[in-house]
Amino acid sequence: MESSVNSPKMRMKSWLHFIYTVAAVLLAASVISVLHLRLDLTEDKRYTLSVPTEEILSELKSDIFIQVFLDGDIPIPLKRLKRSVKEILDEFRIASGHRIDYEFLNPSEGSDVKQRETQYQYLIKKGLMPINIQASDAEGGSTRKIVFPGMIINCNGIEVPVNFLKNNQSLFYEQNILHSVEGLEYELIQTIATITADTVYKVAFIEGHEELNEIETADITLNLAKFFTVDRGVIGGKTGILDNYAAVIIAGPEKEIGEQDKLVLDQYIMNGGKILWLIEEVAVNQDSLVYGSTIGLYRPLNLEDMLFRYGARVNPAVVQDLECFTIRLMVMSGGSRQQVVDAPWVYYPVLMPASDHPITRNLNRVKGEFVNYIDTVGLDGSVSKKVLLHTSDYSRTLSPPLMITLKEAETIPDEQLFNKSKLPVAVLLEGTFISAFINRPVNMLTGDQNFTLKKESRETKMIIVSDADIIRNEVRRTGTEETPLTLGQDKYTGQVFGNRDFLLNCLNWLVDDKGIMELRSRELKLRILNLTRVKNEKLKWQFINTLGPLIIVLMSGLAYNYFRRRKYTRHGL
Repeated sequence: MESSVNSPKMRMKSWLHFIYTVAAVLLAASVISVLHLRLDLTEDKRYTLSVPTEEILSELKSDIFIQVFLDGDIPIPLKRLKRSVKEILDEFRIASGHRIDYEFLNPSEGSDVKQRETQYQYLIKKGLMPINIQASDAEGGSTRKIVFPGMIINCNGIEVPVNFLKNNQSLFYEQNILHSVEGLEYELIQTIATITADTVYKVAFIEGHEELNEIETADITLNLAKFFTVDRGVIGGKTGILDNYAAVIIAGPEKEIGEQDKLVLDQYIMNGGKILWLIEEVAVNQDSLVYGSTIGLYRPLNLEDMLFRYGARVNPAVVQDLECFTIRLMVMSGGSRQQVVDAPWVYYPVLMPASDHPITRNLNRVKGEFVNYIDTVGLDGSVSKKVLLHTSDYSRTLSPPLMITLKEAETIPDEQLFNKSKLPVAVLLEGTFISAFINRPVNMLTGDQNFTLKKESRETKMIIVSDADIIRNEVRRTGTEETPLTLGQDKYTGQVFGNRDFLLNCLNWLVDDKGIMELRSRELKLRILNLTRVKNEKLKWQFINTLGPLIIVLMSGLAYNYFRRRKYTRHGL
């Protein structure tokens, strides 16, 4: 008699069971794809979008197209960065209801050298920053290649460049790639939120007190214009004139700020306004250094009482730092021949960003010039204070008046004199501020007898930087033509400092009301293989990775057949 296992009825039952299983799997996959159910099993949740990002993407009303210029024959670390970019773009596309689309392009594609150069110049004019890399060729040698690790985001005809590769020269290559991956979500959503916003925030540069002029702040103005409407103007003692601005910038005034303008700024803060102060209490004429020396003089700005009330004091002292940038000197060589050499210049400190705040996290070091330093004062618990930039562990201060000569660069500094560490140069103040004009008659300043002074602010914030040169770009002058240079980039070495990124982050932090800047706090772990174990245990792991999957499949098949036979044999022959 034929066993029940091989009977037509049992075979039909097995086939039906198989068909039902396949149908259930297909149905479940279809439902999951429709519902966009995704599960992030990584420890640091690297594939999970933040709540602000999901809210912004879900509210998109326009289609966005992104061109990523990171393709072709590139080194393995950049390929990992490319994969991360693709993964997050896929997440953005799903979260936006497929309103976001993208493509990867290779700007070096093609054999026509002239056409490639034209493409390179086009991308540079668009705002993408190229990097030079060493690539292996087919003959075993190496060639230099130009790569554009960036993207152009297009929405309704508006194009905005995004450079997503972090290039901190003080960090290892792998760490820069990791920091680039950490910042991808922020770089993308910050740009998308800006170009799709119904209203654009306005910021203003204050004039009228011999601040840095338009050409000296041209580079930061151009980059701020990607996020804000940027104006310049005189306060003129008119209270309320700044109320329509999300933030104002006071960049290097050289003349005292009068009481009327101070009152305007104070009441702007009391109404929730934000200010980025870039001020110095010591005046140093750098142009005089071409003659070999200059003088640093005390120059009060009449802001001392105001900033003291808010919780900070800019000290009238020039900082020297052993961790500094260089200047070019002409020295005698071989008796009569002159030679240009780079010499450390302790008056140009390379400032260290705080690693635990979204403004300065993963930021390149910032170049300062003749900086002062800041003390935080007061015990007001309603104002929190955070140092954003500071000097190194080997600093000292000099009080004016002081003589500064280029001959100082020719001598080796005495390290024992540099006994101060981590002097604050940029400080963030957040909270509720008390008016600097409390208990003072102000009607005479306003000319309005009905004016009512607001004595306490709403929750607001300000950033004080004790070096105006941080925001000043160099200017190339050819005849009557003036060309602003890139802020934070040395024109001789090409080294890029974090000045521009620092200032952009400061303004974005001051006006951010969606929590987007918090994304810069995201931290991913750098998981590097243990090279010693790789070398010693190479054969073992090759065996596990090659034969392991085959053994698992084979054992699963044998176990399935064993339990199936046992199940149906139990019902009798």
